[in-house]
Amino acid sequence: MSDISLAVALALCATAFLAGWVDAVVGGGGLVQLPALLIGLPPHLPPTYALGTNKVVSLCGTAVSAVTYARRAPLDVRAALRLGAVALASAAGGALFASAVDKDVLQPVIMVVLLAVAAFVVARPRFGGAAPGAAPSRRRRAAAVLVAGVGVGFYDGLIGPGTGTFLVIALVSLLRMSLLSASATAKVVNVGTNVGGLLVFASHGAVLWGLFPFMAAFNMAGGWTGARMAVRRGNGFVRVVLLVVVTALVARLAYDQWWA
Repeated sequence: MSDISLAVALALCATAFLAGWVDAVVGGGGLVQLPALLIGLPPHLPPTYALGTNKVVSLCGTAVSAVTYARRAPLDVRAALRLGAVALASAAGGALFASAVDKDVLQPVIMVVLLAVAAFVVARPRFGGAAPGAAPSRRRRAAAVLVAGVGVGFYDGLIGPGTGTFLVIALVSLLRMSLLSASATAKVVNVGTNVGGLLVFASHGAVLWGLFPFMAAFNMAGGWTGARMAVRRGNGFVRVVLLVVVTALVARLAYDQWWA
């Protein structure tokens, strides 16, 4: 902490609040918080410190969002906990394999997927507008475990940005949830992915514990505010934020791929 100025610390805290708000509404708070940490932390620290600190701060904000949603929005607690447990293990595995994967190969694929998602959401105004009355089949639930629990969980440990957004899209598509219910469920699952990744980073000492409590307080405040706003304004508000976050994520990945 002695290497971080007061101005930088305050800027990181403000960024943590914004990240918590975005993450609570539709996921993707890492788009804001992780780049800020990479820029703001002293240059002599390896990037893993930004990744580890981002995980522990995000865990606090996501937990607050999950509790807020659980009290105010429809939430299938059993499904959320099941997916969260699977995602925890998958995220830990992804974090362990992070150094062995060429991210320059993965990023263009992710951009194509996100662009397809954005086009689909624009073309289908009723996407996530309301959950059908019929419960999802056993096959759909199993697919949700594989995609949201195993796939997205592993992705979060491996790369990270946009995990919450991918979870929301998977839950709406596979379990036929409304966007609001999917956002609520995604928060519980995201707690699992953050814990899984954090266990690996913390075991390597890659967390700035001195900076963590200050950023975590702001991130939790942002998460609480965002969750309450999403519940109050409903699916239409979440849909607009989803499109904005997907666009920002594509832009960020494109910058990292071709200009950074």
